[in-house]
Amino acid sequence: MTCGGCVNSVNDRLSEVVGGAALVVQLEGPQVKIATPTEPSLAAMQAALGSRYTIQEWPETAPAAPATTVSLPTPSLQTYRPLLLLVSFIIGTTLLAQYPFSDFSVTKWMRHFMAGFFIVFSFFKLLNLDGFDEDYRQYDLLAARWRGWGYVYPFVELGLGILYLTNLAPAFTNWTTVLVLGFSSLGVIKSNLEKRQIRCACLGDVFNLPMSTVTIVEDVTMVLMAAWMLL
Repeated sequence: MTCGGCVNSVNDRLSEVVGGAALVVQLEGPQVKIATPTEPSLAAMQAALGSRYTIQEWPETAPAAPATTVSLPTPSLQTYRPLLLLVSFIIGTTLLAQYPFSDFSVTKWMRHFMAGFFIVFSFFKLLNLDGFDEDYRQYDLLAARWRGWGYVYPFVELGLGILYLTNLAPAFTNWTTVLVLGFSSLGVIKSNLEKRQIRCACLGDVFNLPMSTVTIVEDVTMVLMAAWMLL
């Protein structure tokens, strides 16, 4: 395990196997401690953990392993280059959708931009739902309390993207965006204020992007665009 999201995930999965037993999951070694009257089955615990983690008996004489931290790059333009390129492509493509710009509409461009944003960003999240969920749970207030939200959220984004693209139920679409991303931004702002060194899950676990004010700007901008279209 390398981060708080891993700890939460392993704790949830092992709790299903050992039941109400005393269970301690931590980054320091031994990373899992279980107090039960009978020795739990390693095979059953490994099956619950899946292929992402490996569990084995901790030798009595083994020294305590040092805490493992997530290796994150220093925030810079180069660090966020994949994100900036992706957003630039979406901006450029949605602008060209109104060529030759004789009756250019800012509102229409915002709708197209949000459609592209949600569809593309949901794609990266759906590449690895487990990885996205573990990163997302580290800072999202709802995902930290309800594990299923990390698996539902990418599909919510995809649905919003399709609704913006087709312009179906615009009032519902914009209100949903304001509520969902507005609430999501609270966890992002909280993590930034606490200066937590965690990975941003905006592009799933495909890119190793550190959480920063860039994520706040991303969420708040989408909320403001949706609010603008409600006026």
